[in-house]
Formats: sequence, C-alpha cells, structure tokens
Amino acid sequence: MDLPKFLIADSSELKDTLFIIHTSYPRFFLNVINDEIHWMEEFEKEDKLELESQTARLVEEALLFYDQEIQNFE
Repeated sequence: MDLPKFLIADSSELKDTLFIIHTSYPRFFLNVINDEIHWMEEFEKEDKLELESQTARLVEEALLFYDQEIQNFE
C-alpha cells in the first residue's frame, strides 16, 4: 500500500497542536504551531549534511500541503 507523502495529525493530549507527518525518508513530525521538527530516523554523521540541505525544502512542502488541505475544508 502506498502512503501519501504527508498526513495531518493531532492528539487529545496536545489540544492546541497540529502536526504534519512526512511518511517517506527522512520521516518526521512537523509541529505546525511552532515549526519544531521531531525526526523519526537515526542519522549518521555523513547523512546530516544532506539532511540539512533537504530540511528547508521538506518543511516548505509540508506547510504548503497543510495550507492546501485547510483550504479544502473551508
């Protein structure tokens, strides 16, 4: 089964927080409220340089996805 690249999630434990989940490598949760990233991967030192270059693009894609999904509900 193919998963969508991004998903929106929330939790009753964190009532004022929404997350975007990036489902492919590098997997992460992005807190939409404060842009904090929680990585669901372990990275080697050599991976960190590539990760740093990809992070800004992935966050931008995730927030664009979020904006488009919210517009669909309005």
